[in-house]
Amino acid sequence: MRIGRMNTENGPQLVIQDGERWLAAAPAGYGLPQVLASGATIAPNGGEVTGELLAPLVPGKIVAIGLNYMDHVRESKMEVPTSPLVFTKFPSSVTGPGADVVIDEARTQRVDWEVELALVIGKTTRNVSVEDALDSVFGYTVANDVSARDMQFGDGQWVRGKSQDTFCPLGPVVVTPDELGNPGELNLSTRVNGVAMQDSNTRELIFGLAELVAYCSENFTLEPGDVILTGTPWGCGEFMTPPVHLHPGDLVECEIEGIGVLANPVVAAS
Repeated sequence: MRIGRMNTENGPQLVIQDGERWLAAAPAGYGLPQVLASGATIAPNGGEVTGELLAPLVPGKIVAIGLNYMDHVRESKMEVPTSPLVFTKFPSSVTGPGADVVIDEARTQRVDWEVELALVIGKTTRNVSVEDALDSVFGYTVANDVSARDMQFGDGQWVRGKSQDTFCPLGPVVVTPDELGNPGELNLSTRVNGVAMQDSNTRELIFGLAELVAYCSENFTLEPGDVILTGTPWGCGEFMTPPVHLHPGDLVECEIEGIGVLANPVVAAS
């Protein structure tokens, strides 16, 4: 199943992708985190709907993992972590497919892209084993962990540079595990203005998806609708020679095999 959220004439609505069509999904009037928390079954509920796609969900919390691809460790010349490097992005940074990524160039001049496979937690999870961890995953989506590198490295911690408004595009859909196949064997890539920047595979993950869910659940409760960003591969602009950064007028396209393309134009803050 491929689940999205659409801004229809009646307001935001969960939808299910059916080929080129979008079907209204039950239960109506609730976001994905609330539906998952209730235990309700998501199913088509009516006919075709049209409108602008939104982020498929606004998570209760966004758990992000740094330096989790071997090729990214190599390009950044940092040491291989011995345990997952956990940070957070504020939910207010979430935006959807096609929505603007807004850069305030008076505050940051080194904005970077990061394609990431995002896990959507489907049930309350605490101290789960690695063997059972993926049973807690409802589905997968594409994330762009947009990062103000001057803030990130200047602060000595990452939250401000990662949590600017619009710096967490999600979408276009959440794909359930039965449809996606093996999430540990997915191609992922980024294009900026049509030029390939990132091109890798989730085989490069240092800590696998089940390990990440188990590790997080050892340290804090994961709740329905929480999202885990699992890290980005090589090809970030900050580490190129010379560095390349995003500017108003750019178009960023993050793509993950089996999920789709998350495209966002970059604009200047007004």
